[in-house]
Amino acid sequence: MKKYFVYSGLLLSILITSACNRGGKDYDASGSFEAIERVISAEATGVIKKLDIQEGQIINASDTLGYIDVDNLFLQAEQVRASIDAIDAKTNDPGPQITVLNAQLKTQESQMATLGQQILNIDKEIQRFQNLVKANAAPQKQLDDLIAQKLVLQKQLDGVETQKSVLQAQISSARQNVAIQNTAVLSEEEPNRKRLALIEKQIRDGLIISNYTGTITTQLAYDGEFISIGKPLYKIANLQEMNLRAYITGDQLPQVTLNQSVTVRIDDGEGGFTEGPGKIVWISDKAEFTPKTIQTKDERANLVYAIKIQVANDGKYKMGMYGEIKF
Repeated sequence: MKKYFVYSGLLLSILITSACNRGGKDYDASGSFEAIERVISAEATGVIKKLDIQEGQIINASDTLGYIDVDNLFLQAEQVRASIDAIDAKTNDPGPQITVLNAQLKTQESQMATLGQQILNIDKEIQRFQNLVKANAAPQKQLDDLIAQKLVLQKQLDGVETQKSVLQAQISSARQNVAIQNTAVLSEEEPNRKRLALIEKQIRDGLIISNYTGTITTQLAYDGEFISIGKPLYKIANLQEMNLRAYITGDQLPQVTLNQSVTVRIDDGEGGFTEGPGKIVWISDKAEFTPKTIQTKDERANLVYAIKIQVANDGKYKMGMYGEIKF
């Protein structure tokens, strides 16, 4: 009987230990890995002539991945350029007329400078003869003749200045007349230039250029397919840095803070775990009901809080993979 009780006690101890191991958890929360996955769509309509990508390929921002056939847009651009050239040919140029008037204007300015200098010289002579006349060393007639010469030169200078003003008015009038004549013609040019800018943008949109650095997760279009603007081409995600989205209970909430370092672990496929560092980068401020696919430390909790743990990925973490964390 004593032997029977020993065996019974041993069996009960094993069952209790086993139950404890099954019911207890040595982690604080669990969840799955996720990454921001972007869907890249076509920005032009046409046949894909080239799309040099494959799933799992790492691409960099500004990489040219292919192009869409936009030959019809090149033809439209040439037509618009020809229209602009034709409009330019219709415009009048005041240049030749203004060149002649400017040459005449320079001649008048040269004459004005000469006459001005002559008047200055005569002024000096008049001053000298005035002194001589006062000293009775020169006749009054010579002084009068100099004054008369100055008056003649002054009238000539006034005439040249008037001619200069006329030439300046003619130059301004020539410009205004040509501008008025060209207004109607040039009014047709601006809409064509705007249309050309739009077509050139559409041509650039035909190039498939990466806007992000990351890994191609799904290819959605291939060479030879006809696509329209907005149709998805591929999905891309940055897998170098991922997040483990996990859930904690209200009791655990006071234990976590932003930028807190935690331990992240995943199954190693051999019955053990692979561990790595992580950092809490987001804590939800709203409680939610426990997702059925998520197990928290306290399974009896009805409301939980979502958190995100950022981890550097060397390739061992995959989107959707299960992971655990320890605070």
